[in-house]
Amino acid sequence: MLTVRAPATSANLGSGFDVFGVALGTPADIVRVERAPETTITVTGAGSEYIPEDPEKNTVGAVAKALNAPARIRIDKGVRPSSGLGSSAASAAAAAVALNALYDRGRSREELVPIAAEGEALVSGEAHADNVAPALLGGFTVVTDEGVTQVDASIPVVACLPDISVSTRDARGVVPESATMDDIVDTVGNAATLAVGMSRNDPDLVGRGMVDAVVTPERTKLIDGYDRVREAALEAGATGVTVSGAGPGILAVCRRQDQREIASAMVDAFDAVGVESRAYQTAVSEGAMLYSDGS
Repeated sequence: MLTVRAPATSANLGSGFDVFGVALGTPADIVRVERAPETTITVTGAGSEYIPEDPEKNTVGAVAKALNAPARIRIDKGVRPSSGLGSSAASAAAAAVALNALYDRGRSREELVPIAAEGEALVSGEAHADNVAPALLGGFTVVTDEGVTQVDASIPVVACLPDISVSTRDARGVVPESATMDDIVDTVGNAATLAVGMSRNDPDLVGRGMVDAVVTPERTKLIDGYDRVREAALEAGATGVTVSGAGPGILAVCRRQDQREIASAMVDAFDAVGVESRAYQTAVSEGAMLYSDGS
């Protein structure tokens, strides 16, 4: 038996739509695999009742098929589905690492990115790698048609997850089909600022670079209380706040000493609009970790 822990991730980061992603220290999925004549899947944990166990309908099943690696697969969900924290990507990345090792397929982590992304297509309708890349590689990732660029980073963040759901398909449906040249120029500048901030582990630069006037404003309309939560986080010391992935999770970048106050402020702000939530005080961290013998 092999066991892999794969982290939650946050994609887009405001200005990097479908390009940027980061791995988070918590929460995470745990996936255990054993060789078998055919693939079977069992799912437990957060939101498991909403996740199909049919290999033809599960991201992990798609990964097993792509690697030609049938297995008995057990998924313990720590990352809730429809959270904006890369739930399906965590499972897909963990399965890719585990099955690659179980069958000695010899694929590098970079080579596993498109394989795990194919599993993501079952959820979003398209094979996007902005969540699976950081889940596999860790740190901060930049995904383009030419490949993935990765930078190790350890920026402190608070990921606040409200008790509401926003599906990736619905969130993609509100993305504008066009943007003004002014907005494009601003977004490019902000994205460049964010990338420099990640390379320097500078939360001020990263926060400044998260501003986006194209996609984020449309997605915030799907999240009850977003504006109130954002303002509360900024007042508590966050250097930047944006929607995590497709939402409804909200990501606040900060300095470590401000995390607790920011987390409390975000939860209180959601509570003020009648929405329960949970805040993870974490940081940009490592990617999927492989263990053997079920340890």
